[in-house]
Amino acid sequence: MPELFPPAVFLMGPTASGKTALAVSLVERFPLEIISVDSALVYRGMDIGTAKPDAATLARAPHHLLDIRDPTEAYSAAAFCDDARRLMADIVARGRVPLLVGGTMLYFRALLQGLDDLPRADAALRKKLEAEAAARGGPARPAERAEIDPVTAARLAPHDYQRLGRAREVFQLSGTPMSALLDHAQSSLPYRVLQLALIPSDRAVLHQRIAARFDAMLAEGLLEEVKTLRRSYALTSDLPSMRAVGYRQAWSCLDGDINPGELREQGIAATRQLAKRQLTWLRSWPDAVELDCLAHDLEAQAMARVQAHLQPE
Repeated sequence: MPELFPPAVFLMGPTASGKTALAVSLVERFPLEIISVDSALVYRGMDIGTAKPDAATLARAPHHLLDIRDPTEAYSAAAFCDDARRLMADIVARGRVPLLVGGTMLYFRALLQGLDDLPRADAALRKKLEAEAAARGGPARPAERAEIDPVTAARLAPHDYQRLGRAREVFQLSGTPMSALLDHAQSSLPYRVLQLALIPSDRAVLHQRIAARFDAMLAEGLLEEVKTLRRSYALTSDLPSMRAVGYRQAWSCLDGDINPGELREQGIAATRQLAKRQLTWLRSWPDAVELDCLAHDLEAQAMARVQAHLQPE
Protein backbone atom coordinates (compact mmCIF):
# COMPACT_ATOMS: atom_id res chain seq x y z
CA MET A 1 0.00 0.00 0.00
CA PRO A 2 1.37 3.48 -0.87
CA GLU A 3 0.74 4.71 2.67
CA LEU A 4 3.27 2.19 3.95
CA PHE A 5 6.03 3.53 1.75
CA PRO A 6 8.82 5.45 3.53
CA PRO A 7 8.86 9.24 3.13
CA ALA A 8 11.18 11.21 0.89
CA VAL A 9 11.41 14.90 0.02
CA PHE A 10 12.21 16.51 -3.33
CA LEU A 11 13.45 20.11 -3.27
CA MET A 12 13.38 21.36 -6.84
CA GLY A 13 14.01 24.79 -8.28
CA PRO A 14 15.77 26.86 -10.92
CA THR A 15 19.36 27.91 -10.61
CA ALA A 16 20.00 30.66 -8.02
CA SER A 17 16.69 30.01 -6.24
CA GLY A 18 18.36 29.19 -2.91
CA LYS A 19 17.95 25.41 -2.89
CA THR A 20 21.22 24.63 -1.10
CA ALA A 21 20.72 27.12 1.73
CA LEU A 22 17.18 25.87 2.35
CA ALA A 23 18.30 22.23 2.19
CA VAL A 24 20.98 22.85 4.81
CA SER A 25 18.42 24.45 7.12
CA LEU A 26 16.10 21.46 6.69
CA VAL A 27 18.90 18.99 7.41
CA GLU A 28 19.73 20.83 10.62
CA ARG A 29 16.10 20.58 11.74
CA PHE A 30 15.00 17.12 10.55
CA PRO A 31 16.62 13.65 10.15
CA LEU A 32 17.30 14.20 6.45
CA GLU A 33 20.24 13.29 4.19
CA ILE A 34 20.88 15.18 0.98
CA ILE A 35 21.21 13.52 -2.41
CA SER A 36 22.28 15.97 -5.11
CA VAL A 37 20.17 15.98 -8.28
CA ASP A 38 22.48 17.90 -10.57
CA SER A 39 24.11 16.72 -13.79
CA ALA A 40 27.13 19.03 -13.33
CA LEU A 41 27.87 18.62 -9.61
CA VAL A 42 28.83 14.99 -10.27
CA TYR A 43 32.11 16.14 -11.88
CA ARG A 44 35.40 16.43 -10.02
CA GLY A 45 37.24 19.72 -10.38
CA MET A 46 34.13 21.60 -11.50
CA ASP A 47 33.52 23.62 -8.36
CA ILE A 48 33.26 27.31 -9.19
CA GLY A 49 31.09 27.12 -12.30
CA THR A 50 28.65 24.68 -10.71
CA ALA A 51 28.31 26.62 -7.43
CA LYS A 52 29.28 23.40 -5.67
CA PRO A 53 28.73 23.60 -1.88
CA ASP A 54 31.92 24.57 -0.09
CA ALA A 55 33.64 22.61 2.68
CA ALA A 56 31.88 24.52 5.45
CA THR A 57 28.47 23.82 3.93
CA LEU A 58 29.29 20.14 3.42
CA ALA A 59 30.43 19.88 7.02
CA ARG A 60 27.00 21.10 8.13
CA ALA A 61 25.08 19.01 5.59
CA PRO A 62 26.93 16.29 3.65
CA HIS A 63 25.77 15.73 0.08
CA HIS A 64 25.70 12.44 -1.82
CA LEU A 65 26.54 12.32 -5.56
CA LEU A 66 29.13 15.07 -5.63
CA ASP A 67 32.51 14.48 -7.33
CA ILE A 68 31.73 10.95 -8.54
CA ARG A 69 32.89 11.32 -12.16
CA ASP A 70 35.89 12.75 -13.98
CA PRO A 71 34.86 15.46 -16.47
CA THR A 72 35.88 13.15 -19.32
CA GLU A 73 33.12 10.72 -18.33
CA ALA A 74 29.42 10.70 -19.07
CA TYR A 75 26.67 10.55 -16.47
CA SER A 76 23.13 9.70 -17.47
CA ALA A 77 19.63 9.71 -16.05
CA ALA A 78 19.87 5.92 -15.89
CA ALA A 79 23.07 6.07 -13.85
CA PHE A 80 21.53 8.70 -11.58
CA CYS A 81 18.45 6.54 -10.96
CA ASP A 82 20.63 3.56 -10.07
CA ASP A 83 22.72 5.66 -7.67
CA ALA A 84 19.77 7.51 -6.15
CA ARG A 85 17.68 4.39 -5.51
CA ARG A 86 20.63 2.71 -3.82
CA LEU A 87 21.37 5.75 -1.68
CA MET A 88 17.72 6.25 -0.75
CA ALA A 89 17.50 2.65 0.46
CA ASP A 90 20.69 3.10 2.49
CA ILE A 91 19.38 6.32 4.06
CA VAL A 92 16.08 4.71 5.02
CA ALA A 93 17.94 1.73 6.49
CA ARG A 94 19.76 4.20 8.76
CA GLY A 95 16.41 5.49 10.01
CA ARG A 96 16.67 8.76 8.09
CA VAL A 97 14.80 10.39 5.22
CA PRO A 98 16.18 11.11 1.72
CA LEU A 99 16.16 14.78 0.69
CA LEU A 100 16.80 15.07 -3.04
CA VAL A 101 17.92 18.58 -4.00
CA GLY A 102 18.70 20.06 -7.38
CA GLY A 103 17.62 21.50 -10.69
CA THR A 104 18.16 18.67 -13.19
CA MET A 105 14.49 18.07 -13.81
CA LEU A 106 15.02 15.14 -16.15
CA TYR A 107 16.67 13.25 -13.29
CA PHE A 108 13.77 13.98 -10.96
CA ARG A 109 11.25 12.82 -13.56
CA ALA A 110 13.16 9.66 -14.37
CA LEU A 111 13.41 8.78 -10.69
CA LEU A 112 9.78 9.56 -9.92
CA GLN A 113 8.10 8.12 -13.00
CA GLY A 114 10.55 5.45 -14.08
CA LEU A 115 12.95 5.27 -16.98
CA ASP A 116 11.95 4.51 -20.50
CA ASP A 117 13.15 1.11 -21.65
CA LEU A 118 16.03 2.39 -23.76
CA PRO A 119 19.36 0.60 -24.16
CA ARG A 120 22.31 2.05 -22.26
CA ALA A 121 24.75 4.20 -24.19
CA ASP A 122 27.48 2.40 -26.13
CA ALA A 123 30.61 4.58 -26.20
CA ALA A 124 32.22 2.85 -29.20
CA LEU A 125 29.06 3.01 -31.31
CA ARG A 126 28.43 6.63 -30.35
CA LYS A 127 31.98 7.57 -31.36
CA LYS A 128 31.46 5.85 -34.72
CA LEU A 129 28.16 7.65 -35.34
CA GLU A 130 29.64 11.00 -34.31
CA ALA A 131 32.53 10.46 -36.75
CA GLU A 132 30.05 9.70 -39.52
CA ALA A 133 28.08 12.85 -38.72
CA ALA A 134 31.27 14.94 -38.69
CA ALA A 135 32.36 13.49 -42.04
CA ARG A 136 28.94 14.23 -43.50
CA GLY A 137 29.30 17.84 -42.38
CA GLY A 138 25.60 18.55 -42.17
CA PRO A 139 22.27 17.30 -40.88
CA ALA A 140 21.23 13.71 -41.33
CA ARG A 141 19.79 12.92 -44.75
CA PRO A 142 15.97 12.89 -44.80
CA ALA A 143 15.91 9.26 -45.87
CA GLU A 144 18.29 8.29 -43.06
CA ARG A 145 16.21 10.16 -40.50
CA ALA A 146 13.00 8.51 -41.67
CA GLU A 147 14.46 5.01 -41.91
CA ILE A 148 15.75 5.07 -38.34
CA ASP A 149 12.74 6.54 -36.59
CA PRO A 150 10.21 8.68 -38.47
CA VAL A 151 8.44 9.79 -35.28
CA THR A 152 11.61 10.94 -33.53
CA ALA A 153 13.00 12.44 -36.74
CA ALA A 154 9.84 14.52 -37.17
CA ARG A 155 10.08 16.10 -33.71
CA LEU A 156 13.82 16.91 -33.80
CA ALA A 157 15.46 19.82 -35.55
CA PRO A 158 17.75 18.90 -38.48
CA HIS A 159 20.82 20.19 -36.63
CA ASP A 160 20.04 18.52 -33.29
CA TYR A 161 23.00 16.20 -33.76
CA GLN A 162 23.10 14.99 -30.17
CA ARG A 163 19.52 13.73 -30.06
CA LEU A 164 19.54 12.47 -33.63
CA GLY A 165 22.71 10.55 -32.82
CA ARG A 166 21.08 9.05 -29.75
CA ALA A 167 18.09 7.96 -31.87
CA ARG A 168 20.45 6.25 -34.33
CA GLU A 169 22.34 4.65 -31.47
CA VAL A 170 19.14 3.28 -29.91
CA PHE A 171 18.00 1.88 -33.24
CA GLN A 172 21.31 0.16 -33.97
CA LEU A 173 21.53 -1.29 -30.45
CA SER A 174 17.96 -2.50 -30.21
CA GLY A 175 16.66 -2.79 -33.75
CA THR A 176 13.64 -0.84 -32.55
CA PRO A 177 12.86 2.84 -33.11
CA MET A 178 13.32 5.03 -30.05
CA SER A 179 9.71 6.22 -30.15
CA ALA A 180 8.49 2.62 -29.86
CA LEU A 181 10.48 2.13 -26.66
CA LEU A 182 9.36 5.28 -24.88
CA ASP A 183 6.04 3.80 -23.81
CA HIS A 184 7.56 1.04 -21.70
CA ALA A 185 8.46 2.62 -18.37
CA GLN A 186 10.18 0.87 -15.50
CA SER A 187 8.67 0.74 -12.02
CA SER A 188 7.92 4.02 -10.28
CA LEU A 189 9.51 5.15 -7.03
CA PRO A 190 8.32 3.26 -3.90
CA TYR A 191 8.30 6.28 -1.56
CA ARG A 192 5.82 8.84 -0.28
CA VAL A 193 7.31 11.93 -1.88
CA LEU A 194 6.76 15.52 -0.83
CA GLN A 195 7.68 17.62 -3.86
CA LEU A 196 8.63 21.20 -3.06
CA ALA A 197 9.11 23.54 -6.03
CA LEU A 198 10.86 26.87 -5.49
CA ILE A 199 9.30 29.33 -7.94
CA PRO A 200 10.07 33.07 -7.76
CA SER A 201 7.20 35.52 -7.58
CA ASP A 202 9.36 38.03 -9.46
CA ARG A 203 11.43 36.68 -12.35
CA ALA A 204 13.46 39.91 -12.47
CA VAL A 205 14.81 39.28 -8.97
CA LEU A 206 15.90 35.78 -10.00
CA HIS A 207 17.66 37.31 -13.00
CA GLN A 208 19.50 39.69 -10.66
CA ARG A 209 20.60 36.76 -8.53
CA ILE A 210 21.80 34.92 -11.62
CA ALA A 211 23.89 37.88 -12.78
CA ALA A 212 25.37 38.41 -9.32
CA ARG A 213 26.26 34.75 -8.99
CA PHE A 214 27.89 34.58 -12.41
CA ASP A 215 29.92 37.69 -11.61
CA ALA A 216 31.01 35.99 -8.38
CA MET A 217 32.05 32.89 -10.34
CA LEU A 218 34.18 35.01 -12.65
CA ALA A 219 35.75 36.79 -9.68
CA GLU A 220 36.47 33.46 -7.96
CA GLY A 221 38.34 32.18 -11.02
CA LEU A 222 36.01 30.36 -13.40
CA LEU A 223 38.40 30.84 -16.32
CA GLU A 224 41.34 29.55 -14.30
CA GLU A 225 39.27 26.55 -13.24
CA VAL A 226 38.58 25.65 -16.86
CA LYS A 227 42.27 26.18 -17.73
CA THR A 228 43.21 23.74 -14.96
CA LEU A 229 40.66 21.20 -16.16
CA ARG A 230 42.03 21.42 -19.69
CA ARG A 231 45.56 20.84 -18.40
CA SER A 232 44.52 17.96 -16.15
CA TYR A 233 42.21 15.99 -18.44
CA ALA A 234 41.96 15.11 -22.12
CA LEU A 235 38.90 17.27 -22.58
CA THR A 236 37.03 18.24 -25.73
CA SER A 237 34.40 20.95 -26.02
CA ASP A 238 31.65 18.45 -26.90
CA LEU A 239 31.88 16.47 -23.65
CA PRO A 240 28.75 16.73 -21.46
CA SER A 241 30.78 18.32 -18.68
CA MET A 242 32.08 21.09 -20.93
CA ARG A 243 28.65 21.74 -22.43
CA ALA A 244 27.43 22.82 -18.99
CA VAL A 245 26.34 26.45 -18.67
CA GLY A 246 29.31 28.66 -17.88
CA TYR A 247 31.88 26.07 -18.90
CA ARG A 248 30.84 26.19 -22.53
CA GLN A 249 31.27 29.97 -22.59
CA ALA A 250 34.57 29.84 -20.65
CA TRP A 251 35.92 27.31 -23.15
CA SER A 252 35.06 29.65 -26.04
CA CYS A 253 36.78 32.53 -24.24
CA LEU A 254 39.94 30.50 -23.68
CA ASP A 255 39.92 29.55 -27.36
CA GLY A 256 39.71 33.23 -28.30
CA ASP A 257 36.27 32.94 -29.90
CA ILE A 258 34.78 35.47 -27.47
CA ASN A 259 36.28 38.10 -25.18
CA PRO A 260 35.81 38.31 -21.38
CA GLY A 261 32.96 40.78 -21.72
CA GLU A 262 31.16 38.45 -24.11
CA LEU A 263 31.85 35.57 -21.74
CA ARG A 264 30.00 37.41 -18.98
CA GLU A 265 27.13 38.43 -21.27
CA GLN A 266 26.70 34.99 -22.83
CA GLY A 267 27.15 33.15 -19.54
CA ILE A 268 24.43 35.16 -17.82
CA ALA A 269 22.12 34.79 -20.83
CA ALA A 270 22.67 31.03 -20.94
CA THR A 271 22.00 30.74 -17.21
CA ARG A 272 18.78 32.70 -17.59
CA GLN A 273 17.71 30.36 -20.38
CA LEU A 274 18.49 27.39 -18.14
CA ALA A 275 16.34 28.88 -15.37
CA LYS A 276 13.53 29.46 -17.86
CA ARG A 277 13.61 25.81 -18.92
CA GLN A 278 13.65 24.66 -15.30
CA LEU A 279 10.65 26.85 -14.48
CA THR A 280 8.79 25.54 -17.51
CA TRP A 281 9.22 22.02 -16.13
CA LEU A 282 8.17 23.06 -12.64
CA ARG A 283 5.07 25.01 -13.61
CA SER A 284 3.59 21.89 -15.18
CA TRP A 285 4.94 19.46 -12.56
CA PRO A 286 2.18 17.26 -11.13
CA ASP A 287 1.71 17.26 -7.34
CA ALA A 288 4.32 19.95 -6.73
CA VAL A 289 3.90 22.23 -3.73
CA GLU A 290 4.93 25.66 -4.97
CA LEU A 291 6.87 27.91 -2.60
CA ASP A 292 7.97 31.42 -3.45
CA CYS A 293 11.75 31.33 -3.17
CA LEU A 294 11.72 35.10 -2.58
CA ALA A 295 9.31 34.93 0.39
CA HIS A 296 10.67 36.25 3.69
CA ASP A 297 9.24 33.20 5.47
CA LEU A 298 10.33 30.60 2.91
CA GLU A 299 12.24 28.56 5.49
CA ALA A 300 9.28 28.47 7.88
CA GLN A 301 6.91 27.42 5.09
CA ALA A 302 9.21 24.64 3.95
CA MET A 303 9.76 23.38 7.48
CA ALA A 304 6.03 23.24 8.15
CA ARG A 305 5.49 21.21 4.97
CA VAL A 306 8.32 18.81 5.78
CA GLN A 307 7.20 18.36 9.38
CA ALA A 308 3.66 17.52 8.28
CA HIS A 309 5.01 15.06 5.71
CA LEU A 310 7.25 13.29 8.21
CA GLN A 311 4.55 13.15 10.89
CA PRO A 312 1.32 12.45 9.00
CA GLU A 313 -1.87 12.28 11.04
